[in-house]
Amino acid sequence: MKLSKLMLGLSLAVGVMATASAQVTMRNSISVGQNSHQGEAIDTLSKEVEKRTNGRIKIQNFYSGSLGGERESIESVQLGTQELATTSTGPVPNFVPEARILDVPFLFRDKAHARAVLDGPIGQELLTKFDAKGFKALAWGENGVRHMTNSKRAVNEPGDLKGLKMRTMENPVHVAAYKSLGIVTTPMAFPEVFTALQQGTVDGQENPLSVIMAANFDQVQKHLTLTGHVYSPVVILMNKGSFDKLSAADKQIFLDSAKEAVKVNRARVDKDDANGVAELRKKGMTIIENVDKAKFVATMGPAMAEFEKQFGKANLDRIRNFK
Repeated sequence: MKLSKLMLGLSLAVGVMATASAQVTMRNSISVGQNSHQGEAIDTLSKEVEKRTNGRIKIQNFYSGSLGGERESIESVQLGTQELATTSTGPVPNFVPEARILDVPFLFRDKAHARAVLDGPIGQELLTKFDAKGFKALAWGENGVRHMTNSKRAVNEPGDLKGLKMRTMENPVHVAAYKSLGIVTTPMAFPEVFTALQQGTVDGQENPLSVIMAANFDQVQKHLTLTGHVYSPVVILMNKGSFDKLSAADKQIFLDSAKEAVKVNRARVDKDDANGVAELRKKGMTIIENVDKAKFVATMGPAMAEFEKQFGKANLDRIRNFK
């Protein structure tokens, strides 16, 4: 009797140890705060993964660039020193050049068009391009539509941008496009932007309303113009090796959880877009809402012609005309 009890005790202990050793903790990061559209995405992802694996896999989230800027986080995921990162596509072309096409200005009619492209065959095909670079791209999320802010003057038309020193993402397509508007471009990692604006190192920056609010840019920027010049996706990246080690069932759990994260993320962007103008105006920003976008497209003519050469007109039209 004693022996059987001892054996039972040992087998239970071994079972507990096996369960404990099977538990995995991964890390995910964003460059903006937890109370943001990206924060909602990664919090949903971790909650869903933990729930669907019965606590076997936990994801620890890091906010506000505490593990480094977006480029550093992407590098960490590629190297495998960090399992996951959720990032705007800003620095992504430095790792996966095919993703550059999404950053062409005025490519998408609106958010609904962009979401349809990313969720459809074009976007899903692009996600597969990450595999060869050491990533598993789980899903496309969203930052929103980018607008311009600055501390110097109201921007009513392209000419008003001439000579403004603007922080841009570390993205060659953005840099080329904004230079064609006469902007003095200053590529910079996101965690450095608030201080640079505060100290006057740069006059302005451009981001979706969700990011402008999450980063409290209203404290250091006076003027906002709703240029809507670029649609900004987010991508949920995982280290390819970490993904490949998962069982087929767990792989599916990550993919399904990422879809849930995207739903919540996009809903928050819609909410921020609906309330953002009133909220930022209340905080003292001067906001120009009705912009003649055709003037911006015309001023960017040389850059646009260059993009057609780079990406192929047929490839750009495939996105522009997608329904």
